[in-house]
Amino acid sequence: MTTANLQVRRASVDDLPQLISLWQQEQLPSSTLEKRFKDFQVVEGANKVLGAIGLEVAGTEGRLHSEVFAHPEQADALRGMLWERMQVVGKNVGLVRIWTQLSTPFWSRTRLEYAPDGVLSKLPGAFAGDPRPWRVLQLKDELSPAVAAEREFEVYRQMEKHRQAQIQERAKVLKIIASVVVMVVAVT
Repeated sequence: MTTANLQVRRASVDDLPQLISLWQQEQLPSSTLEKRFKDFQVVEGANKVLGAIGLEVAGTEGRLHSEVFAHPEQADALRGMLWERMQVVGKNVGLVRIWTQLSTPFWSRTRLEYAPDGVLSKLPGAFAGDPRPWRVLQLKDELSPAVAAEREFEVYRQMEKHRQAQIQERAKVLKIIASVVVMVVAVT
């Protein structure tokens, strides 16, 4: 299998028949997952879904779940592609952490670590209920809303300061050009 011809993307309604087949093959609750198919990222090759994994989002927390693969011998290579994609998606939607209870050996080779008690206390209630151990990856620092707003305002203030400096520089250039034009007109 060459990964050059594969595409990792968000699942679409066109993928549903193939996803349902894969979920049923893995004895996952396909009727429940079908309603949440947009949570899934898929690896596609030759117009066929080769693998998929779900990312459930609860606030600033994400949970990887329900991984499926058409060909088990390709699973780890496809997991790698999906894992890269999930980290990007997680950062893009503003997740603080990605959680999982997926237990295949691949996940122990990632940056996902077993969650210590201090971090485990931040597990959203929406994810709780399954006694299996949790792995977690911290994507970014957790900020209070006030600190986040303050940082965002500071970034805006710096951008505005930079924009004002550019305007002043342009004004200086225009002033010099105007002076030159006035001098040329006065001389003639």
